[in-house]
Amino acid sequence: MASRKKPGADLRRDYMLYVQVGMVLALVILLTAFNVSYDSRGDFQVQLEEQDVVEMEEIQQTEQETTPPPPPRPPVPREVPDDEVIEDQDIDWDSSLDLEESLDTGPPPAPEEEEEEEQEIFVAVEESPELQGGMEALYDELEYPDFARRAGIEGRVVVQFVVDEEGNVTNPRALTSPHSSLAEEAIRVVSQMKFTPGKQRNRAVRVQMSLPVMFELN
Repeated sequence: MASRKKPGADLRRDYMLYVQVGMVLALVILLTAFNVSYDSRGDFQVQLEEQDVVEMEEIQQTEQETTPPPPPRPPVPREVPDDEVIEDQDIDWDSSLDLEESLDTGPPPAPEEEEEEEQEIFVAVEESPELQGGMEALYDELEYPDFARRAGIEGRVVVQFVVDEEGNVTNPRALTSPHSSLAEEAIRVVSQMKFTPGKQRNRAVRVQMSLPVMFELN
């Protein structure tokens, strides 16, 4: 009895055939696509887009320098004519010096007299000056200033002065005074007074004194 083929075996054989044909076609398509990407020389070309190159530059900070002003120009010298003209002097070189002539031109000048030193003024001495006639003699000469009388000005004037070796009053001045008119009158009267000179070691000396003068209205 002859063997009978099953229909599934033919179907399996056809399926394997189709698969092989499909793989061949796929391989052909792949090779075709690969050949298209090559040029005639067989080199593979890849085109890349050019990128912009950014260059980083370092910026150095600069400082603005202020230049100093130029120095002032020196003044232009001007020629000034001399006011005086020196004339040429003829010098007689033939003249000879008379050695026998005396060089003595006369006696030497007399030394200048030294100023007399101012004598010392004493404040305290062994014998003080005394007012001749006392204070009564002073008040007898005193006149009340008319302005001070009408204004009712009273008070004491202290007069300072120096009694010299002869008993005269020198350099009088008012130390204190209620009014200038009273001071002037007190100085006038004291200047007229006469004193017995003060003595130091039995020698008349200059002595500084102060004397109060009272002005009172009756």
